[in-house]
Amino acid sequence: MEEDTDFRIRFSSLCFITDHVGFRGTIKSSPSDFIVIEIDEQGELVNKASDKPVYKVTKVLPEPNNLAKKAKLDLQILSFEETSNQEVSTLAGSSSEDHNFVPCSEMEDTIKDRTYKGEEESVDVLGSLLDEKTNELLNQFACDIKEKWDSKTELTGPSPEFSLGRILDKNQRATLHSAIRQKFPFLITVGKNCEIVVRPNLEYKELCHLVSEEEAFDFFKYLDAKKENSKFTFKPDTNKEHRKAVHHFVNKKFGNLVETKSFPELSDSADNPNVVVTVRFRVKAHKHWKRSLLECQGRKDTYTAFTLRKENLEMFEAVGFLAVKLGVIPSDFSYAGLKDKKAITYQAMVVRKVTPERLKNIEKEVEKKRMNVFNIRPVEDSLRLGQLKGNHFDIVIRNLKNQINDSANLRERILEAIENVKNKGFVNYYGPQRFGMGRKVHTDQIGLALLKSETVKAVKLFFTPEDLDDPVNRAKKYFLQTEDAKGTLSLMPEFKVRERALLDSLHRFGMTEEGCIQAWFSFPHSMRIFYVHAYSSKIWNEAVSYRLATYGSRVVEGDLVCLDEDADNEQLPSSKVHLVTEEEESANTYAIHQVVLPVLGYNIQYPKNKVGQWYQEVLSRDGLQTCKFKIPTLKLNVPGCYRKILKHPCNLSYQLMEDHGIDVKKEGSHIDEATLSLLISFDLDTSCYATVCLREIMKHDF
Repeated sequence: MEEDTDFRIRFSSLCFITDHVGFRGTIKSSPSDFIVIEIDEQGELVNKASDKPVYKVTKVLPEPNNLAKKAKLDLQILSFEETSNQEVSTLAGSSSEDHNFVPCSEMEDTIKDRTYKGEEESVDVLGSLLDEKTNELLNQFACDIKEKWDSKTELTGPSPEFSLGRILDKNQRATLHSAIRQKFPFLITVGKNCEIVVRPNLEYKELCHLVSEEEAFDFFKYLDAKKENSKFTFKPDTNKEHRKAVHHFVNKKFGNLVETKSFPELSDSADNPNVVVTVRFRVKAHKHWKRSLLECQGRKDTYTAFTLRKENLEMFEAVGFLAVKLGVIPSDFSYAGLKDKKAITYQAMVVRKVTPERLKNIEKEVEKKRMNVFNIRPVEDSLRLGQLKGNHFDIVIRNLKNQINDSANLRERILEAIENVKNKGFVNYYGPQRFGMGRKVHTDQIGLALLKSETVKAVKLFFTPEDLDDPVNRAKKYFLQTEDAKGTLSLMPEFKVRERALLDSLHRFGMTEEGCIQAWFSFPHSMRIFYVHAYSSKIWNEAVSYRLATYGSRVVEGDLVCLDEDADNEQLPSSKVHLVTEEEESANTYAIHQVVLPVLGYNIQYPKNKVGQWYQEVLSRDGLQTCKFKIPTLKLNVPGCYRKILKHPCNLSYQLMEDHGIDVKKEGSHIDEATLSLLISFDLDTSCYATVCLREIMKHDF
């Protein structure tokens, strides 16, 4: 196997955005020199004592957006939400083209005239959960859709949509879904990753071609209500072919939920009888739905949140140790992000099927492993990756020196470097810890093998030893030579939780393709996807270097830019990403800090310039030209995302210190520069790396 002889090679070729000289120094001399504290979604440091209530809603006014763009609302709560793939409320619709054009103001009156008692309650619910501005924008969106359809104007291009933003609590999401359907039965709501998006429902529009809008309105309300033993009857109809069309539509669209029958009206003449189409819920389907709901409620899991402090410990090792002590498996733990090993880190975690009392009982045992658990409390659900605002860093850089052949004043060099990055930012590379610290094999190589469904190769890469003579590497070497999983288990140290989990599965299922697939399932989903993300991250790093080398700080035609200045790193919806035109390039419409590049996946677009061509060439080079970024055998889907190429540190402060801790005066001091240390503190957004920020400041690869 080809060896990467120097871990730093990958990062020495990366570029800088600033032009200062920088300085040299040593980071992570000890774990206490590198302290990382998560900032939760409420902006609080997670190491502070917490006695917060489980639920707390904070409303943030969204900025007005055009019809086809998403308005943003952050409803932030303290209960933790597990990522769901997609939740769709299907029982809503849109208005018809069979009526004359109605102005928006009259449209609002029409909606009010049709409001039932239940709908009035829904309106109140919307008012209590959404701020006034968002309510206004939602009403305007509904009116705009109605106007377009009533004026028989076709909706061209992508379906317009309106976003209520991310609502973290699933009960609030369910309430909003229902309330919007009740007030606007001609719209559907779609949920993805905790975000609720409102769209026109083409099924409603289709039904309005067959029946009156009033009937369509009432029919979708009937479906949404799901009342047991209830029926819905369309207006009497003498046209048999038309009734057939109604039967066909309802059964095709909702046949798994309802059934239809035709009944003659008793008072009609035998020659030309009026017949009504009646809809009722299928008994089995309805009972199954109700039973499933009750069963789910009865089997509700226990979730306990806590803050984990660990020192010089890999996160997966910490989780493995906690799992053994609590009698659960590693996948029962959820967290918002991965943290450094050689550091003191504080992060929020949630464990499933464990009570707060049970977790408190192992506090003393945990301390022996250089860990602490505190802020222990019950919550409603698990955490998901990315469910944090960012991280706070307190870092000590020791042994400060000038760059080689630089004779300038060191203090001035440090001040210049910090101010430069403060103002201009840094290239938002993924840090080296994203790819593992091994010299021979990096996590991105394992991710590439998984993307190509080469699961046996991925296992062998995982067990590739380093050139070190220690128990772990001796065990890995033995496995590659013999493929004896059971024998390797006896050699692998107990603390290597991931390795032992994989070996245990390989012992049960064998080193076949199918056996290796089963073995990868011994890792939780978050760990399996981590390797694939590492590959995507490596390609993104290379892409941003190519982009800056090719076009520099200019924003050129075909670039992708972010239209939302406040969007989170890697949380940019596609509607906020814009392709720069030739005219916009000429007018200097956008700045370099707005440029984003795609992180590989199935749901992204590429730049339409040389950078886009570069992506295609790299995918071809790595054998992924036909890759769909979905791995069904491992239950991995990689939608991709967009990432800003530049970022800025926030709340940055610093202090020059002598090694024994005395403040260095900023003027008239002639202390031996080799004794200086720099204490620097700053906040970074989620998925940004402190080592990358320091690299830009110091002009030094770690």
